[in-house]
Amino acid sequence: MIAAPPIISMDRFFLFSVIFAVSSISGCFSAYSYTTQWIEVPVDHFSFANNDTFKLRYLKNDSFAHDPQSAAILFYTGNEGDIELFAENTGFMWDIVQPENRLNAELIFAEHRYYGQSLPYGNKSYDSTKQLGYLSSEQALADFVSLLQEINPGNKRPVIAVGGSYGGMLAAWFRMKYPHMVSGAIAASAPLLQFSSITPCEVYNRILTSVFATAYTHECASNIRKSWATLKSRSETDEGRAFLTKTFKLCTNLTKHEDISQLTDYLTDMYSNLAMVNYPYSANFLAPLPAYPVREFCGRLKEANLNDTQLIEALADGVSIYVNYTGKVQCLNMKSSTTDALGTKGWDFQACTEMVMPMCTDGIKKYGIRPRSDLEMISRYGGNQISTATNIVFSNGLMDPWSGAGILRSPNDHVKIVIIPEGAHHIDLRARNPKDSQAVIAARRIHLDAIREWISQN
Repeated sequence: MIAAPPIISMDRFFLFSVIFAVSSISGCFSAYSYTTQWIEVPVDHFSFANNDTFKLRYLKNDSFAHDPQSAAILFYTGNEGDIELFAENTGFMWDIVQPENRLNAELIFAEHRYYGQSLPYGNKSYDSTKQLGYLSSEQALADFVSLLQEINPGNKRPVIAVGGSYGGMLAAWFRMKYPHMVSGAIAASAPLLQFSSITPCEVYNRILTSVFATAYTHECASNIRKSWATLKSRSETDEGRAFLTKTFKLCTNLTKHEDISQLTDYLTDMYSNLAMVNYPYSANFLAPLPAYPVREFCGRLKEANLNDTQLIEALADGVSIYVNYTGKVQCLNMKSSTTDALGTKGWDFQACTEMVMPMCTDGIKKYGIRPRSDLEMISRYGGNQISTATNIVFSNGLMDPWSGAGILRSPNDHVKIVIIPEGAHHIDLRARNPKDSQAVIAARRIHLDAIREWISQN
C-alpha cells in the first residue's frame, strides 16, 4: 500500500546511472594508476552473419599482485559510461588490494561496448540501428568472456566480478551465465528485479518520496508535490515564465508554455540523482555536493503553508544546492546534462530494447524498434528465480530508490544478502571515508571475506 503519491511525475526513463564523477573524465587521475589496454572482439558473438570486429578498452593494474602467475583477478564489469570513471570511483577495489590485506590480486576494469572509447563502428556507432543493434548486455558479457580468455587462459586464476547498479546486474549475470569463468560476484545496488512482471512500476518513486519525506521534515515532500502544479500554472503566462526564468536563473528564457517541460524534466532527474548520491560526506559527482545533499535541499523547503511565489523561490533555493553549491555557476543550463559522459544515448537505446524498466512512464519510444519483453529478459537471466545461483553477494542501501528492485532475500545458502539501512546507491563500493557508517564498514568486510572464500575455492 502506498502511503502517498510520489513526489515526482516521471514521464521518461531515468538514465540508469551509477553516478560517478564526470568532472575528471578528460583529466589525469591522481588517486589511482593503471595502464590502458585493448583487445579485439567480435561485434556479434552469436551469429556467423557479421564478421566485423572492434577494439574493446580495459584498464589494468597488477602492481599489487605479488605472484602474477597465481594472482586473482578483480574484474569490474563496466557500466554505461567511460570506464575511467569507474576505475576512479570504485575505491573499494583499490582499498582491498593494498598490501595489508595480502590478497594477491590484479585489477581489471572492462569497458562496456558502445560506451567510452569502445565504439564498434567509431563515430558511426550511433548512426542507425544497423550499427547500434549490437548494444546489449548479452554481447557485453560475451566481450568480457573474450577478455578473460585473453588474460586468463585456461581459467587458471580465480576471477571475481564486481559491479554497481547496471554493472552490478552484469556482475551477477556474469557469474550466473559463465560460472566456469567467474568464481564469484559482488553485485552492489543491482536492481535485477526492475521488470514490470516482478516489481510494480511505482516502487522506485515510492522510495524516492520517502527519502525526501524523512530527510528533514515531511513538508519537503509535500512542497515538492505541490510545486508541479504551481510550475505548470506559472508557465501559462508571459509574466509567469519570466518569473520562473529569473528565479531559477535559467540560461535560456522560457518563452512558451511547452518550455516548462525542460525544467520539470531537469527537476525529475535532479531528485533522483540527489537521492542516489545522498552520502554522509561531500562529494564531487554530477556536481560538487555537500554531505547529505537531500537534507540540505529539504532544509530550503521545510516550511508549511507557502504561497505560490514563496514555494517557487524556496524550490529554486534548493535547486541551487545541486546546480551551484560552489557559487561559480552563472546560470542553470537545462539542456546540458553531466550524465552525457555516462552514456545517455547508449542507455536510452538499451532502455528501449532489452532493459525495459518502466516506472509508470508514458512508454514513448524513439528508435522505431520492438522492445524485448520483460518475460524474455527474465527467462534469459532468471529474474527472481535464481535458486541455483552461487557465490554472489547482493548489497543494497535501503535509502537508494533502486533498492526496491534489488535482491533482498537470499535464494539459498550460497548467496549472501547485505542490507545497509541508511545507505545510498552502492556506497559500499566507494573508497573508505571517516564518515562511513558501521553498516557500510561491515558490508565491505563481508565483501572481502566472501572474495577470500571464493579465491580459496579455486
